[in-house]
Amino acid sequence: MKKYFLFIVALIVMYGCKQQPAQPQMMQYMESCSQWRGAWRDGVYHETGLLKAWNPDGPELLWVFEGLGDGWTSVAIADEKVYATGMLEPDDLYLFILNLNGDLLEKRLLGKELADNRYPGARSTVVINDGMLYVYNALGELWCLNLETLDVVWTKNMLTDFDGRSVNWGLVESPLIVGDKIFMTPGGQQDNMVALNKKTGALIWSSAGTGMPSTYCSPQFIGGYSVPMVVTYLQGPRGEGRTNINTIVAFNAENGELLWTHPHASGNTINPNTPMYYDGKIFATTGYGGGALLLQLKDGGKAVEQIWHNTEMDNQMGGAAIIGDYVYGGGQNNNNWFCIDLKTGKTKYSVQEIGRSNTIAADGMLYVYNDRGWMFLVKPNPNEPEIVSRFQITHGNNQHWAHPVINDGVMYVRRDNALMAYKVK
Repeated sequence: MKKYFLFIVALIVMYGCKQQPAQPQMMQYMESCSQWRGAWRDGVYHETGLLKAWNPDGPELLWVFEGLGDGWTSVAIADEKVYATGMLEPDDLYLFILNLNGDLLEKRLLGKELADNRYPGARSTVVINDGMLYVYNALGELWCLNLETLDVVWTKNMLTDFDGRSVNWGLVESPLIVGDKIFMTPGGQQDNMVALNKKTGALIWSSAGTGMPSTYCSPQFIGGYSVPMVVTYLQGPRGEGRTNINTIVAFNAENGELLWTHPHASGNTINPNTPMYYDGKIFATTGYGGGALLLQLKDGGKAVEQIWHNTEMDNQMGGAAIIGDYVYGGGQNNNNWFCIDLKTGKTKYSVQEIGRSNTIAADGMLYVYNDRGWMFLVKPNPNEPEIVSRFQITHGNNQHWAHPVINDGVMYVRRDNALMAYKVK
């Protein structure tokens, strides 16, 4: 009886009595680091006991692995193994599996990757779920592998098996898995979004949706409403001048019914940031002057209403992190790092020193990796910026674009062909 009582107390402490039943966090549909941007795709890693400051030259570097090839994917971690993909010459896509000491355990050729491009390389983060491993390339091919044997269980191609349409930088998304379904966005006029059986690849439903092309966005799942929904971005038509009327869109996760759409205009069709859930609302941000929106879910999730639009934090692909009632993230045209009040939509401050960057959070701190190669440890403070520590990433080459990952007290940072592991606990 005592053990049962302690278990109930632990649950109350973990979730809190004020937790919203509609929040996707209640479902925790994926393991913490086995997919894109953590358990709930919000960039928040649920770690404790992490350092609150680093040495002047940064936290302890545990190891470096060089040889991943071209790519900007984050790592996925499961069963004490680290998974990543990369492209080696000329256009071969490889799966790399390392142990937690940085030793290469497996290097497996999967197929081809997009090479005829200004930025060639792997783009979509590996997803691990229920004994299977899923890899997606920019050419639209989705592989399902047995996690233990790495045998191919099934494959689908969003371009040839559905009426998918390729876009400028290739088809980019990290597959979303909820229950027995894996959700993908071919971006076709008939197969706008599809749900496949995660074990067999069989089509569960296909939705014509809006008929708009995909736009590099990894979708989000929101449960707890009258209908469970999958929320993502799609490209929209060209508006006046150079404006693109891109669209935030929600599908019924059970049958593919189009629930609602909401325009989010910007100066480009690049919208890689996963929409995030916040207290019955959806926060979304895009670059090229598009800024940030907060949408109120209404009618049991079947409709939305815009609460505010902040044009300053126009985050292109660096994501953001919500701490309390404030969101932190970088801009794109507005090349600063911002804190925004989620209640009002007002900018609390912006920091030019940090600039364009990727932002994640863990244990009450913000980890910010900017496109000039600096890693910042920032204490979230809505009143003034508090940069606690910083150091420069020197290993690897090309762009500083991959989102960091924190797992079991270790921060994993990728820079194209190099993966670094830092002790932050």
